[in-house]
Amino acid sequence: MKPTEILKAEHRVIERVLAGLEALAAKATETGQLEADAAAQAVDFLRNFADRCHHGKEEAKLFPALERKGFSPEAGPTAVMRSEHEQGRAYTRALAESLDAAGRGDAQALKRFTEAAQGYVDLLRQHIQKEDHCLFAMADSALSADEQKALLEAFEQVEHEDMGAGTHERSLTIADELCRRYGLAVPAAGEPALSCCHHHKTT
Repeated sequence: MKPTEILKAEHRVIERVLAGLEALAAKATETGQLEADAAAQAVDFLRNFADRCHHGKEEAKLFPALERKGFSPEAGPTAVMRSEHEQGRAYTRALAESLDAAGRGDAQALKRFTEAAQGYVDLLRQHIQKEDHCLFAMADSALSADEQKALLEAFEQVEHEDMGAGTHERSLTIADELCRRYGLAVPAAGEPALSCCHHHKTT
């Protein structure tokens, strides 16, 4: 198991929530009403799993490892990814700030929520493609086997010490519930939806 394979597996879960958020926002635009409980779940996922856990691994562990190999932190691909993470955080803040009022039926807040939702979805889909098809291939080539093993151990630290137990399980539940609610595909029983670090310890 490579560090980039873990990140790619997490991308697949994030993509499911992006699809749920997009469907949620489309329904809100059509009906003029936001399903606030589902919206709150999506915002929780984006804050805690997509940003704190997934982007946290990249920014605290993967990107510095690549920069030690010569990637420019100011102008290289890791700089671009960090900038896009910040754009995503701005969209997430807009979602959180407009959520309560949108849920109460405020038309302007609903418009802000749905626009931020679509902006986030568009940004993250493009961002994931760049990482999956460009950055992660660079990482696989640049990092030695020992460096990749150290990175896996660092990812475990993020999982256990920074995030705490149950984060992935709660995040997967949110992804499944959003998919079911909006008629989207849910992985079949037994299908690996996410390869967590603590399920693939290095030996």
